[in-house]
Amino acid sequence: MSSPTPRAVLAGTGIAVPSREIDNAMLARVMDTSDEWILERSGISTRFYVEAGVASSDLGAEAAAAALEDAGMAAEELDYIVCATMTPDHYFPGAGTSIQHKLGIDPLPVLDIRQQCAGFAYGLQVVDALIRGGLARRVLLVGSDVHSCLMPYSEATWKVLLGDADGPLDAADYEHNSRFRHLLVLFGDAAGAMVFRAERQSESGILGSALFGDGGQKEILYVPGVGSAHRPWIDMVMLETSTQVPVMDGRKVFKLAVSHMPRATADLLAAQELSLEDLDLLVMHQANLRINQAAQRALRLPDDKVHNNIQRYGNTTSATLPLCFHEAREMGKAPPGSLVAFTALGAGLHWGSVLVRV
Repeated sequence: MSSPTPRAVLAGTGIAVPSREIDNAMLARVMDTSDEWILERSGISTRFYVEAGVASSDLGAEAAAAALEDAGMAAEELDYIVCATMTPDHYFPGAGTSIQHKLGIDPLPVLDIRQQCAGFAYGLQVVDALIRGGLARRVLLVGSDVHSCLMPYSEATWKVLLGDADGPLDAADYEHNSRFRHLLVLFGDAAGAMVFRAERQSESGILGSALFGDGGQKEILYVPGVGSAHRPWIDMVMLETSTQVPVMDGRKVFKLAVSHMPRATADLLAAQELSLEDLDLLVMHQANLRINQAAQRALRLPDDKVHNNIQRYGNTTSATLPLCFHEAREMGKAPPGSLVAFTALGAGLHWGSVLVRV
């Protein structure tokens, strides 16, 4: 008789959050916004930025080390690393091998994936496939993003924002920043990591996933400049016209997120012959508190089955799911045996849900 197919069982989690906290009043120094304006539209009060020169792989390695310690596993025991990020240290290579090197371990397979805000959910599916397929027994999954490097701020803006200069900011810089305030107030820097091990006789682990991609929805959330659609890849005109800054149709993103995330979650539960009543915790991508509240209402879930932390960290893209789950777990919301759904929607468009028995 053949042995059961191995499952990817969660062994440990870890996070990395920069020390520099940026509140809404600080952002109001450099653009036309306010604490009330930001809270009303996003629910965000604070977010965290790295110091200049700190890269995604630095945060990723810190979160990975914490997850390995939580799992009681040495980095040398890993068979595979999967890294999700929208902001790699360099255009290429991805951040994964830099994380491997900073962990001080020998060469091993490292995979970088680019599904933006849905990156960690896709990463969970990859981990599941690697372990079920027998390609790896101990896998590290990291989601890490440094958005502060993408902020189209002048040096003067940074000085006023951080309190290194009194201001007021030059009118041209203030107007430029205000043009993108709907994006700039949303994002923070962070990393989260999970370690999985293969177990054949376990009811726990990654149970299944339902993930989707649709390029027909690309233009509601994308970067119009920079890339192979242009020759040259980037030029001064792009920088002068700020086409390196993302374009987002917030209303369409909201509408799709509050329909796609609940539907994918409910359908995945049904495919596993489970119901919303069986679900112990829903962890959603932390892009906007209003989106998550609407998705929660659509699923008719009580507050004790949902955890949000965008209020403190902002949107950390690929780090939101592991950061949110780690915090919920530390608060006792996901004890052993809990059924947890991870769901996200991001640029691509990519969206879907993954179901895990902790």
